[in-house]
Amino acid sequence: MSEQYAAIKKLCYDANMQLPKLGLVLFTFGNVSVADREKKIFAIKPSGVPYEELSVDKMVIVDFDGNVVEGSLRPSSDTKTHAVLYKHWEKIGSIVHTHSTYATAWAQSLRDIPIYGTTHADHTTVDIPCAAPMDDAMIKGNYEYETGFQVMNCFRDKGLSYEEVEMMIVGNHAPFTWGESADKAVYNAAVLERIAQMAWLTEQINTKAPRLKEALIKKHYERKHGPDSYYGQ
Repeated sequence: MSEQYAAIKKLCYDANMQLPKLGLVLFTFGNVSVADREKKIFAIKPSGVPYEELSVDKMVIVDFDGNVVEGSLRPSSDTKTHAVLYKHWEKIGSIVHTHSTYATAWAQSLRDIPIYGTTHADHTTVDIPCAAPMDDAMIKGNYEYETGFQVMNCFRDKGLSYEEVEMMIVGNHAPFTWGESADKAVYNAAVLERIAQMAWLTEQINTKAPRLKEALIKKHYERKHGPDSYYGQ
């Protein structure tokens, strides 16, 4: 392992090891990548390697076109999706992809996750977007590469900013989250799974549960993220 990539590989390894600890992955169902914008590369988990067998030196370095720069193992099968997002969304520093149970169930239902409560509003003011299923031509083409555009097209079509909404679900597939750092991207993955679980439970208790009213959405989001925020130290 070359010294120039040692630090980012360690960041990537540490972030990936958080996924099983948080109950977000089963077996090898997930990955985290961490980008170095100056070097125009990112580190990502190797494909199909169980978490208990991972190590810092097994992380793979890839450029923003998806080409392996350093590593003896094949990178995650989702590498091209990560590469597309890094190349086009220039302010993200880390991406997380899981198949966590509740978020994936919403993705399979092809529904946005409605904003029912203040926990959701603490993190975003909109329903968690669900990207439309990929069309057949994209599926038959460069599938993982096209998944990146499926994600971006969803945000474009719904008029959303990736800087303001750092989580989404891909229809028929599973969730993606991101952030300026690996810690934030992993945090967002855990939050998304909990929001998805609470929304599902809400609909079991009350099938006609109303969407959170706008005054509460605004209050809870702005007290954490607004110009006069006062949540935390």
